[in-house]
Amino acid sequence: MEKIQLLEFFKIINGETWLVEDERDNMKLYYRVKEVLSSKKSPFQHVNIIDSYDFGRCLVLDGVMQTTELDGYIYNEMISHIPVVTHQNPKKVLIIGGGDCGVANELSKYKELESVDMVEIDKVVVDECVDKLTMISGNAPNDERINFLFEDGIKFVKDKEKCYDVAIVDSSDPVGPAEVLFSEEFYVDLKKSLKDDGIMVCQSQSPIFHKEVLKRTRDILKKHFPIVRTYKAVVPSYPGGMWSFTLASFKYDPLNANLERLVKNTKYINKDIFKSCFSLPNFMKEYLDIE
Repeated sequence: MEKIQLLEFFKIINGETWLVEDERDNMKLYYRVKEVLSSKKSPFQHVNIIDSYDFGRCLVLDGVMQTTELDGYIYNEMISHIPVVTHQNPKKVLIIGGGDCGVANELSKYKELESVDMVEIDKVVVDECVDKLTMISGNAPNDERINFLFEDGIKFVKDKEKCYDVAIVDSSDPVGPAEVLFSEEFYVDLKKSLKDDGIMVCQSQSPIFHKEVLKRTRDILKKHFPIVRTYKAVVPSYPGGMWSFTLASFKYDPLNANLERLVKNTKYINKDIFKSCFSLPNFMKEYLDIE
């Protein structure tokens, strides 16, 4: 078997391999690695699949942890089930990003969905995750309703008008190819792609370490949608643990969702989590100016 050349974000410490992730300028996250399973350079980024001691198999993009077998389901369930259950009659869903296929796998649990367009710019990410992260990609590659479109999500939504019931922006951090997915121009185009009762949701970063990204995202969406709700979850492999999501809707409020529609075959979300995730701590309410 060909030996994989380690990239600069892998360090050998006392004879063991560690992934060293730079989190801003003031913190580094170290993950002890059993094996680097693959290392590929796509046209957009370095794509690594690693097997780690605590987190199992993981997707790493440009040295930054994206999803893990240990806790990836938390993020994927929270960004997918909440908008789909909030919408009263979802049929067509758009995913921007989501290369690990975890969100698509969660959506496949809803029989009422007719089609899911997953627009991911980097085919290498999808191929690697389908091949080596099957615990996360799950049933997505086998669900005929899921259309894999290897395109630029920014350009894709520009010519779409009133096509989707739900849009999910499953982006990586706002750097590199994902940076424009946090811009107002993109959110305006995404809004146009939604039907008159449509819903969109995006991950809005750590409310502790990236609170300015969360506030800017929420402020933009409040300019364009009558209903905007920020919610939270704890994802241990993400910096700070607590993570935020922001949902924007033309008509349906997640606080009034019919929770009987929530599927049972989940590992994290349930009816209680669905309701409680919108209860924010005081520091978030004060910073985001929520009553």
